Amino acid sequence: SHLVESGGGLVQAGGSLRLSCAASGFSFDDFAVGWFRQAPGKEHEGVSCIGSSDGGTYYADSVKGRFTISRDDAKNLVYLQMDSLKPEDTAVYKCAADRMSTVQAMCRTPSWLYDYWGQGTQVTVSS
Repeated sequence: SHLVESGGGLVQAGGSLRLSCAASGFSFDDFAVGWFRQAPGKEHEGVSCIGSSDGGTYYADSVKGRFTISRDDAKNLVYLQMDSLKPEDTAVYKCAADRMSTVQAMCRTPSWLYDYWGQGTQVTVSS
């Protein structure tokens, strides 16, 4: 069982990308899922998280109004639509799934102990 991210790439500032997080070997149904990023020399950051039951969401202040998280449990996918990208959004983006986390806690205090982590996908935004 694992997670696989896709959709990263190189884009100019102001452009858009949509990241996908696919679950393999298990169902997303009962899991909160989050997107996290880490740029060279910077701390690991919770970007956006989405709950399992009510689909509640959390966004870091740095991405509010630009990024949208959504989930399709029938397809076992979670998406991160990223619009109006900025050079400071450049990072490796990883998704994680955890059965016990709340949306707020998952994103505000990221933990490497979540049930599942993906390998990551590189997002590079040029100025």
